[in-house]
Amino acid sequence: MTNVNQTGFNSRAMKINKLLIANRGEIAMRIIRSLKKMNIQSVAVYADNDLNSAHVAMADQAFSLGGGALKDTYPNAGKLIKIAQHCGADAIHPGYGFLSENAGFSQACADAGIVFVGPDPGNIRLMGNKVAARETAKTFGLPVTAGLTGSTETLVANAATLTFPVLVKAAAGGGGKGMRIVHSADALQQVIETTSREALNYFGDGTVYIETFIEEPRHIEIQVLADKHGNVLHLFERECSIQRRYQKIIEESPSPTLTADVRQAMGEAAVKLCQGIGYRNAGTIEFLVDKNMHYYFLEMNTRVQVEHPVTEFVTGIDLVEQQIRIAEGNVLPFSQSDIRQNGHAIECRVYAEDPAKQFMPSPGAIHCYKEPKTPNLRIDSSITGNTVVSGAYDPMISKLIAFGETREAATTLALQSLGEYAIHGIETNLSYLIGILQHPAFIKNEISTGFCDTFTEEILENAKKKRRQANFGRVISAFLLQNLCIEAKENGASIWHQIGYWRHLMQFDVALDDSVFQIVIDEYSKNSVSFVLQGLAYKACLTAVDDGRLSFTVNEQAALAIVSETDSGSLIVQTDRQLFKLRRTDQLNHQADHGQFSDEAGDGSLFAPMPGKVIKVNVKPGMRVERGSILLVVEAMKMENNLVASAAAIVDTVNVKEGEMVDTKTQLVHLKDIEES
Repeated sequence: MTNVNQTGFNSRAMKINKLLIANRGEIAMRIIRSLKKMNIQSVAVYADNDLNSAHVAMADQAFSLGGGALKDTYPNAGKLIKIAQHCGADAIHPGYGFLSENAGFSQACADAGIVFVGPDPGNIRLMGNKVAARETAKTFGLPVTAGLTGSTETLVANAATLTFPVLVKAAAGGGGKGMRIVHSADALQQVIETTSREALNYFGDGTVYIETFIEEPRHIEIQVLADKHGNVLHLFERECSIQRRYQKIIEESPSPTLTADVRQAMGEAAVKLCQGIGYRNAGTIEFLVDKNMHYYFLEMNTRVQVEHPVTEFVTGIDLVEQQIRIAEGNVLPFSQSDIRQNGHAIECRVYAEDPAKQFMPSPGAIHCYKEPKTPNLRIDSSITGNTVVSGAYDPMISKLIAFGETREAATTLALQSLGEYAIHGIETNLSYLIGILQHPAFIKNEISTGFCDTFTEEILENAKKKRRQANFGRVISAFLLQNLCIEAKENGASIWHQIGYWRHLMQFDVALDDSVFQIVIDEYSKNSVSFVLQGLAYKACLTAVDDGRLSFTVNEQAALAIVSETDSGSLIVQTDRQLFKLRRTDQLNHQADHGQFSDEAGDGSLFAPMPGKVIKVNVKPGMRVERGSILLVVEAMKMENNLVASAAAIVDTVNVKEGEMVDTKTQLVHLKDIEES
């Protein structure tokens, strides 16, 4: 990892002694780490449901934002400034999301005499509106795609001047929210209205525009740093083409796509734009790059990005530290020629979602959390142990960043680490990330922003196939070593005493996911078990146990597993990059197992698939709906989820209203068969 000299700051610059972090989760903890290095006191804020969060414990001071709706906590500028004044904070760092690109908040900080670690309000306002940003970029010679602005009626009336497909985008959007592809003019008006509503909910501005959609583009962004003395530098690029629902999930630096000439041209274009608008702070200029290496300005993010760690790995520059130094008024301590890209870094975003169920959000309790630990690996997370993932916030659990001398080495480390990452109790996208990194198209860099649309079904099917082909002897060996050896020792009783001395042969069934396996135990001791499974003999020997991590052998072959127990008494066995739920059918569990989400019941009842908020109800009693009709829209983890009819039916009752909070026990709608009605 490169280490750029970061000394030589302006001695006449003001010194920040205490800084309030207007954010939560992993970015709050990330900022605190830099503050500790800089000997600056940290102040955390927290909503009532975050009282026991790790960022609160990590900070030097912490203050409550109260409870209630989200708008009354982290995005409440007035509360944040009052707390900063009360505790004597010199500055506020907004992180990303929430108020990070809010011009009003930046101005309010200035009015209160508090340093805002970010650009001035004018820059935020200018570049935060995507329409204005496009026009500004054109002014400074950056190429942009063809587009239209105006009211819904204007956009629909003039859409024929563009070539379909087009992209409908929120003017105030960001973070992948408020973006939809439209393939035909017939669907345009509905998509504009949906996108506008989503934009109003998330950004407080329902303005949208449309632009030509570039087929199979690469999404590549340039990281910049700009101080108050007119110095602007770029820290090269990040490739962010692997996206799902326009949300980046895998980022890397350097881009395996760009040529040296294009890389230099894009870097210079980003610097030129920042110089032109008088920008200061860290920022990112995002581009789309087509098959012919033509690049087009997309947008500018006037904040630190989620994916900033890959740039830190390959340049050796602490971007958060530089943000704070710039806010203090220091001169950037290096020149463009000092900055180099060395090695390769890949970031994988770990989300609480279920890939097997259309990536449905998966909030809930984590009962086993273990991060992999190895050189050249960084995990940015706010989780330090067992916790509850709230449905009120973004579903990202953590970011796993792997570094290697080459792209292949970084990919290998990322794959190894994802397989060793244990998150038990909720569904995650870990297996999906592994599938992406293993896919031949990713390995050969045959990627675009459409990668997930093209290959997700194949990746999920491959995951199912690998699961069917799993080494069940190894999985059940880990289960039996835990069930017969470890638990027996911990409970202080032999399993033979539990089942009765007269049993010469121990035989029982083990339920593994949806299958049941008959197990015959031949021999058992405190550290080993011999058994027969499907006519094959196995001997499993325990070699080491460390906080749920089992090292063992199966027929003299070494194996590893992470084992945890659910609230219902089942065991989760993680091995060979897969998770399995197992239980003995002859042992009473603490309570019955329940799936995390409720599906449409056979009696026509539609239940909420996850805790969330009803933001739209499309049906009324007596209405006929067809298969695939959108009945309601439920928002969870900052994503809209359409709940659809599985067959043609008549709406019998509607039990919820827009704005109502629901959980998985809430019956939303009851449908009747058409024949029955």
